[in-house]
Amino acid sequence: MTGPARRRVTANLALSLDGRYHGPGGPGDFSMFAPYVASEVARRQLTRIWEGATTALLGRVNAEGFLGYWPSVAEDETADPRDRGYAKWLVDTEKVVLSTTLTEAPWDRTRVVNAPAAGLVTGLRAVGEGDILVNSSPSVIKQLLAADLVDRLYLMVLPEIAGDGQRLFDDGLPATKWRLTHQETGVLGEIALVYDRAR
Repeated sequence: MTGPARRRVTANLALSLDGRYHGPGGPGDFSMFAPYVASEVARRQLTRIWEGATTALLGRVNAEGFLGYWPSVAEDETADPRDRGYAKWLVDTEKVVLSTTLTEAPWDRTRVVNAPAAGLVTGLRAVGEGDILVNSSPSVIKQLLAADLVDRLYLMVLPEIAGDGQRLFDDGLPATKWRLTHQETGVLGEIALVYDRAR
């Protein structure tokens, strides 16, 4: 990164051993992820991703899905404090939703943008402070990886082979180098990884 005003772009996603972010049942098939999302390692990674972020960048599908789940967690005093911390951050922070179909923002403190992800992020990173977190939105992450605009990757790698489903790292991405800056393995074999782009 260059210059004091250039914000870091981070992205988080859970992947199977064969690099899939959903199972063979289609985009809603997260059955292989279910045993791991509440692990200690996963919850520590959840806290790690948002602590320095001031903007959440989401695709439409995730924005609508998150709206149906996280606000209630933010209000639930019995929820795990790490889940609640993330939920409260997500509800309260600035959110930008990339969509070609939404006409109204699905959350408070949200704006909907119909524009290419790379151009939007280039504009966002030049103003303000704090990380821009591309929040579990693979379609957006893929566009930004293709434009080499991701500075940090938070990955949860789960010890399962999905066998089918979409992959994060498609053929044709630009060749890039990354530094492993954090790793942690859970009792179920899940691994939390943090990679920083080596520039």
